[in-house]
Amino acid sequence: MIRFSANLGLLFTEYDLPDAIHAAHNAGFDAVECHWPYDHASDVIKSALDETGLRMLGINTARGDAEKGEFGLSALPDHITHARAAIDQAIDYARAIDCPHIHVMAGNCRDPQSQNVMIENLQYAAAKAPDLTFMIEPINTIDLPDYALNSVEQVALIINTVAADNVKLMFDCYHIGKMGGDVLGLLKTHMPLIAHIQFASVPDRGAPDLSPHNQGALDYNAVFKTITDLGYQNPLGAEYRPDGHTQDSLDWLRQARL
Repeated sequence: MIRFSANLGLLFTEYDLPDAIHAAHNAGFDAVECHWPYDHASDVIKSALDETGLRMLGINTARGDAEKGEFGLSALPDHITHARAAIDQAIDYARAIDCPHIHVMAGNCRDPQSQNVMIENLQYAAAKAPDLTFMIEPINTIDLPDYALNSVEQVALIINTVAADNVKLMFDCYHIGKMGGDVLGLLKTHMPLIAHIQFASVPDRGAPDLSPHNQGALDYNAVFKTITDLGYQNPLGAEYRPDGHTQDSLDWLRQARL
């Protein structure tokens, strides 16, 4: 049976993070993940995880100054010190809550040196915490046109250049599908590099439609079958925008359990 993780950056946001963990458990999710948990003491989050028996699969490095439009720091040539401080912060927090994955956010940058800076920061992270897995993610150019990473091929090249066993790809089916990418083909090609998979409907980033008459651009029945056939066994991350309360958007989860 496929297992699912609730991304609490978008799901159950009607609750504070510790309560959102409990809500995800009550809704039947097998794990959770989030974006930026740093406003909460790690022991508070660890308690909520222990109480529910859920594991926090992944957290992001800090986004930087949101008022300046920053969305990650690790590809920004003039932010190396801040980027590594954000990596250090994420390592400490992840270890405190027994979280295995850290998404190292690249940031909005079109500097020609951004890719080299990203590689150097990933090498720093990989060496500092060999017990953790660091992930990078291509984000679609429609929603975030200036993000430094925007294709699976680019991210794969960076990962292969870093050449560390604990630097991997976070594959978000929504971002790939939004740009018209061959989601099934890319999953098959790059599965050895993938540490975590996320999903949402394309193109609206809503809940996935698993009905037989799905009119979306991406057939998640086929996606989930392909992932299973490829032998991927970790929980898949539901990272979509509910239309209203999260609990009212979970028909797909019930259908997937059938």
